[in-house]
Amino acid sequence: MNPSKYQIWKTFDKIARYYDLINRILSFGIDKRWRMRMAEFVKNGDSVLDIATGTADVLVCVLKKRKIKMAVGVDRSWNMLKIGRNKIKDKRVFFSISDGMRLSFKAESFDSVTIAFGIRNMSDPELCLKEILRVLKKGGKAIVLEFSIPKNFFVKTVYMFYLRYILPFLGKTISGDHYAYRYLNKTIETFPYGNEFLNLMKKAGFCNTAFFPQTFGICTIYVGEKLS
Repeated sequence: MNPSKYQIWKTFDKIARYYDLINRILSFGIDKRWRMRMAEFVKNGDSVLDIATGTADVLVCVLKKRKIKMAVGVDRSWNMLKIGRNKIKDKRVFFSISDGMRLSFKAESFDSVTIAFGIRNMSDPELCLKEILRVLKKGGKAIVLEFSIPKNFFVKTVYMFYLRYILPFLGKTISGDHYAYRYLNKTIETFPYGNEFLNLMKKAGFCNTAFFPQTFGICTIYVGEKLS
């Protein structure tokens, strides 16, 4: 399965109003905890860019955890951004339509760049990482949250069954879109994770990289810095 960028954007536009509800149900609310943990890597006083911001859940967590200078959330889905704007009324937070592989910002504009469950949807993840590096200030930090595959055999077996059969069924039942959740499980199964993803970050130019598995390795937080 190799859908075009247009197909992906239209898919997320279509399911936008169900997106938060489905995330809560399918993750049993754990996705909020993952985003809060992700937000802990942001520092007080940072200027923050959130790529593939969707309905702005990451920025909501960042605002709860840190006193930031300002933040920008970008996405290609206008319907997602509209929901995000309704969630956040803080005057320090702005939203814009932008492609994660061709960011409309000057070099060295942000202290932290976050992206949750978005880099997997990029047609060229390494190009996205290079763009993140470009817009980061020296010493700035990239924080990536992405699905991964558990190492434990039992957890992996249950998880893969859930991904392949239960998730698409529930997703279709709630949103009416079967394709979106078939696409989700396919990309999770094939996307690099752990050290393999760290190697992508290093290849893009990041240093001091590390990863932190969450909830039995169902997802992972990756962190990398721009050389100061």
